[in-house]
Amino acid sequence: MYYLLWNWIIGCVLIGCAATPSVSQKIDGVSFVASGDTLVQKDINPVLEVGASHVAIMPFGFVRDLDNPQLFFNSERQWYGERYEGAKQYIEALHQNGIKVMLKPHIWIGRGTFTGDMQMQSEADWLQFEKGYREFILLYAKLAQETGVELFCIGTELYNFVKERPQFWNELIAEVRDVYSGKLTYAENWDKVDKVTIWNQLDYIGADAYYPVSEAETPSIEDARVGWQPHKNMLASLSQKHNKPILFTEFGYRSADYAGKEPWVSDRHEGKMNTEAQVNLYEALFEEFWDEPWFAGCFVWKWFHNHDRTISQENNRFSPQGKPAEEVLKKWFKKT
Repeated sequence: MYYLLWNWIIGCVLIGCAATPSVSQKIDGVSFVASGDTLVQKDINPVLEVGASHVAIMPFGFVRDLDNPQLFFNSERQWYGERYEGAKQYIEALHQNGIKVMLKPHIWIGRGTFTGDMQMQSEADWLQFEKGYREFILLYAKLAQETGVELFCIGTELYNFVKERPQFWNELIAEVRDVYSGKLTYAENWDKVDKVTIWNQLDYIGADAYYPVSEAETPSIEDARVGWQPHKNMLASLSQKHNKPILFTEFGYRSADYAGKEPWVSDRHEGKMNTEAQVNLYEALFEEFWDEPWFAGCFVWKWFHNHDRTISQENNRFSPQGKPAEEVLKKWFKKT
């Protein structure tokens, strides 16, 4: 009894004693990598087998570079799964299997520019880019409504854009609400989640949760759980401040040495497989967050549609498919 009282006191000190949001059903999600093919039943069966309730579908728009702010999207030159036709087919196939969908448009900028650092050269460039981005998002918001998508993400890792152009984002959210009746989120990069100003207008606080939690070559579960504490306290406080649940719109770890040190690093590199590191980091995240009432769930980065091909390729990259980490997902997803 005294132990429980002490934990309650500590919780009040950290995040206050006001009511916090409570989620009754966790989102068990995987982030589906777009491909050049249609989605068929054999591609969906592994998603069902792992126990996922949701899949993130991610159409793409492209900017050549910041000197040319036109946004290109829904082009025949794109892979099937990256454009409207493919996203629609994926959504319908998943819904036929009882799997819910988050539609999560991304943009890609040439010359290695990180989307969160995007800064236009002039007001005219901002206006040109905003015109294209509005068309891009509203196209997929209408698709989300037409196909009954359960969750729509209005942007992914666009911190400077959101910070510099607040009026645009206020108007865009209102326009999306006019055409889409489901839940809304925005996916911010892990290091800027507490600096975003639009959370009160959305239904979930979305974090692409690549938080550094351990500098060990092979982190133990306990080591990673300790490393989560400052980030978890910040997220709990943010949830309470806005009275919104936290959703990990992405999370993932490579099956590689030092996978908990800089989890956002996605460059190809040679090196041995370290499946134990990936397993322990997955387990630590679920143990820390899954029973928190303010935690809405997560989307694992990343899941390839061709499961048989993916599991046949030994690699030290993010996918858990065919690795021991897939069993961790299955264990926690099937608890929901």
